[in-house]
Amino acid sequence: MSATTHSGPAASTAGPLSAAAAKPRGRGERSRGASIALHAALITASAIAVFPVLWILFISLGPSTSWQQPHEVLKHLGLGNYRFVLMHTSFPKWFLNSVIVAGATTVLGVLISASAGYAISRMRFPGHRSLMWTFLITQMFPMAVLIVPLYNLLAQLDLIDSYLGLILVYCTIAVPFCAWMLKGYFDTIPRDIDEAGRVDGLSPFGTFWRLIVPLARPGLAVTAFYSFLTAWGEVAYAAQFMGSDHSTLAAGIRTFASDQRADWGSMTAASVLIAIPATIVFLLVQRHLVTGLTAGGTKG
Repeated sequence: MSATTHSGPAASTAGPLSAAAAKPRGRGERSRGASIALHAALITASAIAVFPVLWILFISLGPSTSWQQPHEVLKHLGLGNYRFVLMHTSFPKWFLNSVIVAGATTVLGVLISASAGYAISRMRFPGHRSLMWTFLITQMFPMAVLIVPLYNLLAQLDLIDSYLGLILVYCTIAVPFCAWMLKGYFDTIPRDIDEAGRVDGLSPFGTFWRLIVPLARPGLAVTAFYSFLTAWGEVAYAAQFMGSDHSTLAAGIRTFASDQRADWGSMTAASVLIAIPATIVFLLVQRHLVTGLTAGGTKG
């Protein structure tokens, strides 16, 4: 009788606990161990991604021999490498050349890609599918294979060592990929908007420019970012097609290294300075990147 009296509260206390322990985990909920493992993996991946950049920045603040003796950086911390690069080398001229080439490639690449992507998305014409396959196939060739034919082509057009020649070469890289991406993005915009524009008396180009382009801003932002990076950091074409007076940044910093020695202090400082404009462009378009990439990827 007494045993029955004492077992009652114990059973009533264990009941909710066992029920809570046996409660199935909801969708999207993680256990404590899974959360710890996930955050540890994210922290490790972030550290691996950020470490090379931070190491280059650290070495650039020390003397020219700091890459061999990193412990000397803290004793001689300064901006000497940056002053040397900016005041005693051709870095400002390389920077101006890169701004001209990358800026023109971005503008021209976005205009051609948007026009081609919209035409492929909305119009059906002979060679429609062939054009799309051509865009895709041109992305399959390694850049090194194309250097000789592109050099011969530019030489025939008298565009060797000219801004226009290098801009056109970079557009051959950026436009096919961007046209595919923008075609997928334009597919997400209802065709009723085009019909409404024609009812209001707009021409096809007027409909594209005044109605579609504002709605495709995320896709255009991704296109601009990709075109800019294509021209900003490319080395092989810039080194082969441009002379010393028109060298871009990526090709110009090669002069800091020779067969016998390399000026690592100047190279690391120049690398940090080169990354600043690319970071600024990324910050300007980053809020559109996810929308533009996912829309172009799901509908392509």
